[in-house]
Amino acid sequence: MRFWTISEARAYLPRLRRLLDVLTTAALTAARVRGNGKGSVRVESGGPPPVSPQEAVTELRQGSIALRDLASGLVDFPARDEDGVVYFLCWRRDDDELGWWHLPDDGFAGRRPLPRSPGPPQAPGDGPGDGPGDGP
Repeated sequence: MRFWTISEARAYLPRLRRLLDVLTTAALTAARVRGNGKGSVRVESGGPPPVSPQEAVTELRQGSIALRDLASGLVDFPARDEDGVVYFLCWRRDDDELGWWHLPDDGFAGRRPLPRSPGPPQAPGDGPGDGPGDGP
């Protein structure tokens, strides 16, 4: 399993957006076919030649990136902090930048703002940025 640093994951986001576009287009095309050609498919233009959906999935797997929800573009990058704790860097396609993390058992509901402070895990709501009005 690959572990990502925050800076590596942030640098990968433009590529990740392109891969998610490929997968979203493929899913919409498949839905259109199932609907007898009804519906529309958004196709991105410009930029480098797109990869195939299979290549996109393979690249995500090789990077140990977990695609949690294609519709929202929710992905988790595995990370390990200096204290040895494994956690996920959590990002959604509509997030401007990578700014969240959560422990594997906590899932999206347990997201906390970066950076993670090494040491004993904090309960959700105990960290900075967890007050009313704070969040995405």
